[in-house]
Amino acid sequence: MKIAIAILNWNGATLLKQFLPSVILNSEDADIYVIDNASTDESVNLLKKEFPSVGIILNSENGGYAKGYNDGLKHIDADVYCLLNSDIEVTPNWLTPIRDAFKQDAKTAILQPKILDFKNKEYFEYAGASGGFIDKYGYPFCRGRIFDTLEKDNGQYNSNINIDWATGACLFVRSDVFNTVNGFDNAFFAHMEEIDLCWRTRNLGYTIKCIPASQVYHVGGATLNASNPKKTYLNFRNSLFTLVKNASGNIFAIIFIRMLLDGVAGLQFLLQLKFKHFIAIIHAHFSFYIQLSEVLKERKTLVQPQNSYKSELIVWDYFVKKKQKFSELKNT
Repeated sequence: MKIAIAILNWNGATLLKQFLPSVILNSEDADIYVIDNASTDESVNLLKKEFPSVGIILNSENGGYAKGYNDGLKHIDADVYCLLNSDIEVTPNWLTPIRDAFKQDAKTAILQPKILDFKNKEYFEYAGASGGFIDKYGYPFCRGRIFDTLEKDNGQYNSNINIDWATGACLFVRSDVFNTVNGFDNAFFAHMEEIDLCWRTRNLGYTIKCIPASQVYHVGGATLNASNPKKTYLNFRNSLFTLVKNASGNIFAIIFIRMLLDGVAGLQFLLQLKFKHFIAIIHAHFSFYIQLSEVLKERKTLVQPQNSYKSELIVWDYFVKKKQKFSELKNT
């Protein structure tokens, strides 16, 4: 099985210099590429000078995470793509459990390792933790992380498990499946695109798993910090896109309730005097309304089977019932 590790980069020379050595050292049986999204810093020169064994793919524009990978992966020949953030430190033998899991089941299409916090290595990292799930109204959460509550890794989530989505921070996907589902949705630019990809893949009958025996450490927020209103805008807009495209049932009822919940989130930002984030939510909704007819057309071309949710409404479980650990949720 040929694995190609593809690191998407945009003006990340500092991150490449810090984290690429661990990838090279611990991935001797894989090809390594950096897909550069038209960087204007020293990234490309750094790669040529200090990392000559790494393949370089030059995109003509910064199309974000979604288009960046869609364009770059066309130039890579492999059985499995590993989409790896540039701010991740990998560990020895991290690829072996992943390789084994793919070989055991042909219907397993997407995998992720356990993601721990690079800055506090005893704790799970926000982006993916030990496998992602999504509730009825499109709110993502993980084994080891619900909203901003991060659990300490005591081995409690070390079992292989079927999940709803794998984190884009470190996502392994069979190349033929990636091409079958037409890759990421370019309209997303960044954020939530991996959840949309995984949802479309699951809806075709494939399996997505977390393999905690493979372990990496993620800085998180190195390219777009949570305090940036643009991240708020992309997360809220793309979450609505994902629901309309993939959720089963009465989509208009689901969207209506989700919009009410978004309104509560906006009010919270106002009370916290985070006016730019409040405006970002309004902007996200207007952008969603403008593109809704096109997304509904796309929905008609996709499969929406019945979904099993780990939580009907994670917001209620977390904020009202105070269930802040994955193990406390009803259906886990």
